[in-house]
Amino acid sequence: MIRSVVRGFGAALPKRVMTNRDMEDVVDTSDEWIVQRTGIRQRYIAGEGETTSSLGEAAARAALDRAGLTPADVDVIICATSTPDNTFPATAVNIQNRLGMHHGFAFDVQAVCTGFVYAVTTADAYIRGGLAKRVLVIGAETFSRILDWNDRTTCVLFGDGAGAIVLEAAEGEGTTADRGVLTAHLRSDGSHKEKLYVDGGPSTTGTVGKLRMEGREVFKYAVGMITDVIQAAFDATGTSADDLDWLVPHQANRRIIDGSAKKLHIAPEKVVVTVDLHGNTSAASIPLALATAAGDGRIKEGDLVMLEAMGGGFTWGAALLRW
Repeated sequence: MIRSVVRGFGAALPKRVMTNRDMEDVVDTSDEWIVQRTGIRQRYIAGEGETTSSLGEAAARAALDRAGLTPADVDVIICATSTPDNTFPATAVNIQNRLGMHHGFAFDVQAVCTGFVYAVTTADAYIRGGLAKRVLVIGAETFSRILDWNDRTTCVLFGDGAGAIVLEAAEGEGTTADRGVLTAHLRSDGSHKEKLYVDGGPSTTGTVGKLRMEGREVFKYAVGMITDVIQAAFDATGTSADDLDWLVPHQANRRIIDGSAKKLHIAPEKVVVTVDLHGNTSAASIPLALATAAGDGRIKEGDLVMLEAMGGGFTWGAALLRW
């Protein structure tokens, strides 16, 4: 059967680092308070000339270089983002143009923090369906531009950045020993919209709006939703936490990450954590974490890797792949 195998990975971050100490000059907060409740120590903030598409392009080029490929080798670009350059066209199209790519097609996926898992699942379907041989999957965000910098409960949590992978069609035997995406499980429930949303949009206010979140409510649901889709992935493949080499979660909050891993009996040493370095970068957080752990040699070819995320909507999902 056809599998979608990771050929390359890449990441890009803005130049400016904003530490928790820097945050103390912006809102009434403290490094101790932020670290204790979230695990975040710093985040990157996009500056002038740094956009979702410029960060996405840089991450895409890094992934292509690592794969030994060029934009000419790519059939499709899928960009997961909630902070597009424009209402339209899609940021993926802007990235396509920046890469000098004038063939194939490109589009965005909007599932907030779960966006990258949705994008990987979509790319896998295109590859297995024979519609593409190689797909560039990007998660890119500039969340700093939709934050209310007077709201200390939200502005300390988020950062900017981008990550990317190249998925390529390859022959597999149809077993869990195959490299590539093995299974994916997506969920959403719009009844939770008011718990995490942006209070603006073209058809409602005609403005971009600012991020609003009921933090306790999100936390209350997060662990249960995450464990639901991870367990579904285990059940679908006949695997378990013991078989897993790495859990690469959405980097929203260290307590959510630890709580989910504990509930699923996944050993702490198997969990990739970068929330302390990047903060919550929404759809960019999983590919940034992947690039960090694969780049430093932790994630190796043949490793069994679980991706999971939960975000506004609510949306949530998990994808199990062999690296």
